[in-house]
Amino acid sequence: MKALISNDDGITASGILACKNAVEDLCETYVVAPETQQSGIGHALTLYEPLRMNEHTLKDGSAGYGVSGTPTDAVTLALFEIMDEKPDIMISGINTGFNIGKSELTTSGTLGAAIEAASFGIPTIAISQEVTRDDIKFENGAIEVDFEFAKKMLNKLAKIVLKKGLPEGIDLLNVNVPADPSDDEFEISHLSDRMYNPVIEKRIDPRGKPYYWIDGEPYTSHLPGSDGYVLRNLHKTSITPLKIDLTEDMKDLKDFLDI
Repeated sequence: MKALISNDDGITASGILACKNAVEDLCETYVVAPETQQSGIGHALTLYEPLRMNEHTLKDGSAGYGVSGTPTDAVTLALFEIMDEKPDIMISGINTGFNIGKSELTTSGTLGAAIEAASFGIPTIAISQEVTRDDIKFENGAIEVDFEFAKKMLNKLAKIVLKKGLPEGIDLLNVNVPADPSDDEFEISHLSDRMYNPVIEKRIDPRGKPYYWIDGEPYTSHLPGSDGYVLRNLHKTSITPLKIDLTEDMKDLKDFLDI
């Protein structure tokens, strides 16, 4: 069995190595990811400039590939240039910071990579870990996070998906691991409304012209049963089943338009 592993934090991120280590006892792993940080890039695809791909030696001595583009670019090159057959599973992560809510569905690079793989019928897992300031360590100028619990949960889930695939009608699983888990069980959840409330910070440059930073404050009104509620209130690992087909009930629209 073969697994394709990618992310949006980049080929040198500690989370992608943790992801590989979590499942390498289950299958042969192929690590292909962006060369640089691509958070917030969503499902973007590079069409108007060439892509380059370079082999990297990961910290455990194994080989991976860095792509000079987006997470979607990395998955596309992996599937159609590096791998000689479709993988049995694709995993995007482990992302540093959670990916919850409806607003993250289209902006997250972690989910962008996952959606690309899932669109080809590959059973896919996107996994992210909530991170607090105390969780982050710096080693040789790089961010290091303790992903041991997330690795345990990923191994458990990947073992099931490799054996059974995904249920009919589900294209991918969005998994979020809390920083302070209450137990090692999964909780099925739906999407929260959003992850952040947008905050725009306006500043003035030395020439007197304005420029802007898009930031956000954590959204806290998570309804029971949502991924945000499971993480923040229950301190459990959430799994949200997703499907790529965003089409709503067409009959409702026909009735609305009276056609």
